[in-house]
This record gives sequence, C-alpha cells and structure tokens, in this order.
Amino acid sequence: MTHPVNGKRPAGIADEIDMNTYGSVLDVLSQACDRFAGKPAFTNMGHTLTYAEVDQLSRDFAAYLQQKTDLEPGDRIAIQLPNTLMFPVAVFGAMRAGLVVVNTNPLYSEREMEHQFNDSGARAIVVLANMAQQVEHVLPHTSLKYVFVTELGDLHPPIKRFLINKIVRYVKKLVPAYQLPQAISFRQALSQGGLSEWTAPQPKPDDVAVLQYTGGTTGVAKGAMLTHANLVANMLQAREVIQSVLGEGCETVVAPLPMYHVYTFTVNCMFLMETGNHSLLITNPRDIPAFVKELKKYRFTGFVGLNTLFVALCHNEAFKQLDFSDLKLTISGGMALTQQAAQLWEETTGCAVAEGYGMTETSPIVTFNPPGAAQLGTIGQPVPSTEVQVVDENGAPVPQGEPGELCVRGPQVMKGYWNRPDDTSAMINAEGWLRTGDIAVIQDDGYIRIVDRKKDMINVSGFNVYPNEIEDVIVTHPDVYEVAAVGVADERSGEAVKVFIVSRNPDLTVDEVRRFCKERLTAYKVPRLVEFRDELPKSNVGKVLRRQLRDEATENA
Repeated sequence: MTHPVNGKRPAGIADEIDMNTYGSVLDVLSQACDRFAGKPAFTNMGHTLTYAEVDQLSRDFAAYLQQKTDLEPGDRIAIQLPNTLMFPVAVFGAMRAGLVVVNTNPLYSEREMEHQFNDSGARAIVVLANMAQQVEHVLPHTSLKYVFVTELGDLHPPIKRFLINKIVRYVKKLVPAYQLPQAISFRQALSQGGLSEWTAPQPKPDDVAVLQYTGGTTGVAKGAMLTHANLVANMLQAREVIQSVLGEGCETVVAPLPMYHVYTFTVNCMFLMETGNHSLLITNPRDIPAFVKELKKYRFTGFVGLNTLFVALCHNEAFKQLDFSDLKLTISGGMALTQQAAQLWEETTGCAVAEGYGMTETSPIVTFNPPGAAQLGTIGQPVPSTEVQVVDENGAPVPQGEPGELCVRGPQVMKGYWNRPDDTSAMINAEGWLRTGDIAVIQDDGYIRIVDRKKDMINVSGFNVYPNEIEDVIVTHPDVYEVAAVGVADERSGEAVKVFIVSRNPDLTVDEVRRFCKERLTAYKVPRLVEFRDELPKSNVGKVLRRQLRDEATENA
C-alpha cells in the first residue's frame, strides 16, 4: 500500500510535492523574509520580532561566526534554548554560517549533555544563562570551544530587557552561578557581527542541516542526520495538507511545545516561516495560569499541542473563558491523542484536533489527518510524496487490513544516523524503506491506525524514553542488584515510567531511588513509580520479560 490513490485524498491535496521549489532551508528563510518583511514572525513575553528583524539578526550572528571564529561549514553547533526569541535567531544564524545545528534539550542532565556533545563533535554552543553552570561542568570533557551565553530578555527593548534579566537572576534566582571566562555574550556577538561581512553559503540539498537526537532501541541517543532536502520536503508536505485552513501572512499560531523538538521545529520554524505567519512562543507551558494570561492578549488562529497539554488547559477555568472564535486549526503530535482529550478540546474550544504521526527520523511528519476530513482514532493519511507499507517479521507485505510493522519511504526520510552506519542500515533498507517499529493497519480508504507502539519504548508527554537508559543509570546504585523499566498508562502524561528493582539492601527506599535518578536523568525520565521485587521474571535464556511486568503493572493499576 503506497500513498492514497487518486480520489481518496480530500480535494485540494496533491499526491506529490515539487522538490524544486527551494534548494535549501536558507532559500526558505531568505524568500520569506523578503516577502513578509514587515509582518510579525515570532513573539515571546510580549515582544515581537518581524521577519526583517529575524533576517538581520540571524545575518549578524552568521557574520560573527564566519569572521570572529575559526568554525568552518559543516562544524556542529549545539543550540540549547527553550522557546525564546533567541532560538530562531541562533538556529538560522548558525545555518547561514554553514554550520550544522544540534538541537539540545535545555532540561538535559550533565551526563546527557556530555554524550550528545561528544557524539556530535560540537565545537560551539548557544545556551541560556540558566543552564550555563552545567556547560561549565561538562566543558572540559567535550570538544566545545565557543560558548555563547544569552539571557531570557536579551532580544527585548532595553528597559524591559534589563528588568527581565535582573528579575530572573536576582529575584527568582533562576541562574545558578557559573564560571565561564571564555563565554561570549550572545548580544555582543550580534553587535560585533553587525559590523562584519556576511557571505551566504550555498548548501546542497543533501547537506546535513540539523542533527536531531533520538533514543534508539538500545537506549543510546543517536543523531538523525536531517538534510536541507529533508526539512524542505517535510515543510512542503505540511503546507500541502494545511494550506486549505491557514492562509499566508495572516495567522497567529500558538507554540507551547519546545522548538528543539523536531515536531515544533518543522511546523513553526519551517512551515509557518515559509507562509509568513506568526508564532507565539510559550517559554514555560507548564505554568498554566501564566500561559493562559498570555493567550488572552492574542486572537490566535492555530494551536500546536499534544494530549497532556490539551487536558491540562481544558481543566483550567480561565482557559475556558477565552475567545476561541478565531481558532480554526489545532494540531496534535508527539504522542498518541486520546479520544477523551480530543473530545474535551473540541467541546471547550469548538475546534477539532487534527492528529498526525511521525518520527525524528522522518523530519518528522509521515501522516496527517486532513482538516475537515479527520478520522479520530487514526493517524490520518500519508502526506504527499510519501509511500507506506506494512510488513511481517520477514519484511514481506501483509494483506490489506492486516496488522504489520509500518514502513515509510519518502523525501523526508533522514540521511542516516550520525557516524552509525550499522544502525542506519538496520533502520533503512537498500530500497529506502524505513522501519518505524510501530504496528499499524492501513484501512481501505488510506487512513492508518496504530495498533501497538514500539515494543519497549515509553512515551512520556511526547518524549521517547527508552528502558535501557533508565536501567543503565539505576543499576549503578550500589544497593541495586537488578532493575527493569516499563511504561504504564498515566492520565496526565500518557505514560509514566515504572521501575521494578531487586535490591541488595532491604532499607533502600523509593525516595532514595528517585533522588538518585533525578541527579542523573532529565525530569521526564525519572521513574514516577518504584516497586521492589525479590526477583524479576525472565525467559529461558535469562532475558528479563518486560512485557510481563508491564502487563502486571496494568492489571494492578
């Protein structure tokens, strides 16, 4: 089964995209900034950058990188920023200097940062001052040479900038002390770059634009090489299925999910940029009252979210009182959308949720529910120029309507994993088919249903958590003999991490285990549930039976 045959797609959605539309991400940026120069591009904390300002500021940063450092095209630069005005400036500036962007989660632990920086060979980093202390600690163990430090208010007008940065640092005390004498102020780099000459690079479509890290089946984070062609293709694919709802240069779309996540990166930094629309960046969506207060100021027409966020907002009384009369598109991705959350959102806002499906390795969109023709409970249809098939354990296609592993082929499929040819060949075969690891059924109408997730992967609020990584950390505790991690259903986060531990010390406590994990893992990977066992169930060859533990946890929930 390939993409839907003619007549099965809703009217107005083509079967193919034109890959000759743009040569690179930089072509998308420059053309959008020319066409929509005076229009708002990104807003955060009450301040807006126009397309012309994004254009100039990213050129300034690119010029600094070219003229004031020895970084060469193809070198990697980590961007470790939450949703702020600095994110698009830093990302596009780095690309305009010919560098490869390594999107880095600001919530990473030092262990995770060190692995990613060393694996990617990053030579530079742009980091928020709030996380600079961690960079100080890992710096001696990495190849990082240039550290650009920015503060939350850096791209705001002078008085507001001063107030924001002082409050964050001295009132809220959100900036731990750090010693980075070689650090360069991001504002200083922009200022000096504005006085320097910038030379536009000429990346080829197959050149890597972004290293987007993802967990693997072994729990080792791998860098998916997303090329300029990959990102442009997925942007054009998204445009094809959404353009009937969102116009050009007239929409305001709420972006509460982090742009370092490939889902939001493609939607907000690519699709909305190309169409001249306005992204409202929410730095801390977990602060629901502040989030809703920000939403009151704007007549937003689109919303990019996921299951847990929809539920949290719809249970907030102030959110229910907002004016949703302009809201015409809500997109869900990153984790499975539950029927309960979809119905609650539509009842509250009057806008149905359109769910899609994708992977880091596919830039990320593979399928999407066409607005106005969505089928709740499915992940929609393949986006244009995308082939899908379901196969059995031997890789042979299964009969129509039967479940099998979903495989994908299209221009959005990654170039491969960074420096991991064996992992790449295990993921993508010689014919270009990428194995997703998800079990799916393709309906007669071309819509797809996921019937089982990847065997062991845990999805916490849209983030992939791999049991091996958690187990590898916990087993280093001197009192732990054996450990197994599984995912259990959770109303708030979709799934939560539960660990089963065989301890050498009967006095080991749940709190001590969680405290140990908090020091070594990102917050969403820390087990919410801990159960001590005398032994773990194993197969006849000694392999721990995670599925049995998961089933037992579900039955006892």
